[in-house]
Amino acid sequence: MDKLHKAIGSPMDQPDISVIHIAGSNGKGSVALKTANTLRLADYKVGLFVSPHISSFRERIQINGEPLSEAQVEKYLKEIYDICEEQEIPATFFEVTTALAFRAFAQEGVEVVVLETGLGGRLDATNVIKHPALSIVTSIGLEHTRILGDTVELIALEKGGIIKEGRPVLVGNNVPFETLKQCAEEKKASQIYQCEDLLGPEEEQIMIEGKETFEDYDAENSKISKAGLILLQFHLAEQTFDTDKTLKIILPDTIDAGVKIRPPCRFEEMDIKVDEKTVRVILDVAHNPQAIDYLIAKLRANYPTANQRIVVGMSADKDLKYC
Repeated sequence: MDKLHKAIGSPMDQPDISVIHIAGSNGKGSVALKTANTLRLADYKVGLFVSPHISSFRERIQINGEPLSEAQVEKYLKEIYDICEEQEIPATFFEVTTALAFRAFAQEGVEVVVLETGLGGRLDATNVIKHPALSIVTSIGLEHTRILGDTVELIALEKGGIIKEGRPVLVGNNVPFETLKQCAEEKKASQIYQCEDLLGPEEEQIMIEGKETFEDYDAENSKISKAGLILLQFHLAEQTFDTDKTLKIILPDTIDAGVKIRPPCRFEEMDIKVDEKTVRVILDVAHNPQAIDYLIAKLRANYPTANQRIVVGMSADKDLKYC
């Protein structure tokens, strides 16, 4: 992937593009969307790269909230394929998709890129970037244990692979903080932050009661997004000074409005008609033990007396015995 990124001109390392790099077991897609949406409302031209998609491949690569058009995919994908063939780069599907996003963002003139890792962090295709404005680790749970390790500490070190020298890192509450703090120190990050360092102590948390007590995930993801946007503004101010651009201030009201958005299939509730009856259906992409525990707790909290039928589909690499 490093060779492919260089072959397309290393667009994510250009000084006029700010990159927010986000990893985590749960919440990284939501934090990415909330962050990108807020920046769009603040009048930045924003590229968003997330995975996997729900309905269309083009959802993975968005500019100002709109997926790439089919014409754009055809244009930039051909360029990536041609480069891979000419330079004999045996890129995987995800590497080609990542390069497609990088190419499109650069050619379409985005100012900020919000970049979600695919799997892990240290060896992820997105981790070719050298100078992110900010790295974020949202949460750590047991997932992809055959690849990432069988403890939360080992998985945290893989996710922490996105931390870069001289750059700040923000971590959520549901991480082994001391492990990531040591990782940040070893990688010579400029500073490691928790949300409270930037937002102050919370007056009241929204809690979900289950086998364990959980903070509402959407509230947690919104909090991480808000803290990240505060940190990002320091970088954007420095970049403006260095490039003579006009600084676009991200106002508190804009942040509050921007983080209200939620991705599809995150406890997405809908009503459908079945034999003239209305049935409530909830779609959720929970796919690891931590997320499953939270989903069950939220179902019980929101629908304590309802009869529930649960349909589950997972790929073979999931930790089914723990779910």
